[in-house]
Amino acid sequence: MRQTRIKLVANTRPIGRVLLACMVLGFASLIAAGIAAAWLTGRNQEHVRWVNHTYEVELAIAQASIAIEQGETPRRGYLITRAPIYLDTYLANRAKQPATLARVSTLTADNPRQRASYARLVALVADLQRQRDLTVSLVREGRGREAIALFFAETDAKRMMTIRRLAAHMAQEERRLLKIRDADQVRSVRAFYIVLGIAGLILLVVAILSVTTVMRYTRDLTRSRDSLNTLNETLEEQVAERTADLSLANDEIQRFAYIVSHDLRSPLVNVMGFTAELAATVAPLEELLERAEATAPEIVTEDARLAVREDLPEAVGFIRTSTQKMDRLINAILKLSREGRRVIAPERLDVAEIVANICGSMQHIIDDRGATVSVEGTIPGLVSDRLAIEQILSNLIENATKYLKPGRPGVITVSGHEERGRVVLSVADNGRGIDTRDHARVFDLFRRSGAQDQPGEGIGLAHVRALAYRLGGTIDLASELGEGATFRLNLPKTLTVQDPKA
Repeated sequence: MRQTRIKLVANTRPIGRVLLACMVLGFASLIAAGIAAAWLTGRNQEHVRWVNHTYEVELAIAQASIAIEQGETPRRGYLITRAPIYLDTYLANRAKQPATLARVSTLTADNPRQRASYARLVALVADLQRQRDLTVSLVREGRGREAIALFFAETDAKRMMTIRRLAAHMAQEERRLLKIRDADQVRSVRAFYIVLGIAGLILLVVAILSVTTVMRYTRDLTRSRDSLNTLNETLEEQVAERTADLSLANDEIQRFAYIVSHDLRSPLVNVMGFTAELAATVAPLEELLERAEATAPEIVTEDARLAVREDLPEAVGFIRTSTQKMDRLINAILKLSREGRRVIAPERLDVAEIVANICGSMQHIIDDRGATVSVEGTIPGLVSDRLAIEQILSNLIENATKYLKPGRPGVITVSGHEERGRVVLSVADNGRGIDTRDHARVFDLFRRSGAQDQPGEGIGLAHVRALAYRLGGTIDLASELGEGATFRLNLPKTLTVQDPKA
């Protein structure tokens, strides 16, 4: 199941990257299309404005041309008939011309070519208007013959033709600009459609790639789900088989440890017995040596004297020390073996009460070593094996009192808290600490850390770890040299023991 999960995670990562890349490309395409649409909208608005401007210019030029030409008819009528209505019409028309020309000037102010044409137009109109005003003035003064003679002599028609051509030229200039702007608009629309097509193509590719990726991922999920279903169908059977195998292996290990310990004890008992006999022979030999020195000193050599009084007692002492240590090790191994065979009996425990009982049973040791043990805070309730918890805590507390830092009173605190449905018990001290390189090895059998100035065989923490495992928990260590140590026991809040017959 773990391999299947790892495979799913491994497959998910590249698929996630592909989908993320597709999303980025899709959003980038949409953003590009939006920017292109906004740009084209702006261009369209600009083009519409310039089209309207062209029409306004053409209309203004046409209105100015009409106003200029309309001024000629009332003037001629007034010259012929001298009727006031023609004069009034002429004067009204003359008053409108500056406004129409000003309109043309305003609309063509941004075009230098149009400005030049406008300047010529204004000059021509001004010249024409002066000629017309002169003839009208002569008629009003009663000099009609002079006005008519001047009318026939003037080049009014030629001026009008020039004005008409100039107005047509200005209108043609606006149409030329309109064509250029139309061409720009066509190019803008073409560019927009190109960008839109590219964005659409990218979106299509992204969609195809996304669908393909999702389909492949779905196919992998289906295949993995089928594998998980197959695995789950046989999981209980596999767990039962492996549990049975582990139980058999554990029983074999325990029997092996018991047999080895028993077989080691037999020769050890013999060695201890013969060592006692050797020790018993030391006193008669020394007594015999003393009589020999008193009666016949010449037969007593220095080697014999050293052998009886120093070498033999020292050798017997070494043998006794070694056999005693071997006896303690064998007893520890037998204890571990018996603990593995002991039936776990979970019950509701008050950890603070257990700590108090442990401290009461070893109070003389705590006092002699100058330490204090206290419970910090409220320890959560726990359902577990009482004997195992007592052995674990007593071992940790005793170790904490044993490895104090010289010159500093020992302070040992026991605390606990809940963490993700489990109970974490901590035993902290301010002792001499444990080197970080030895954090793992101190839990191994017969392994110790630091100065070997305290009695022990290196079995206690190994026993603690074995008990923690049997209770469904773990134990770890946080410590630095000179800064004390904290052992953390992580246990299930409620220990569930499977029925071995199930």
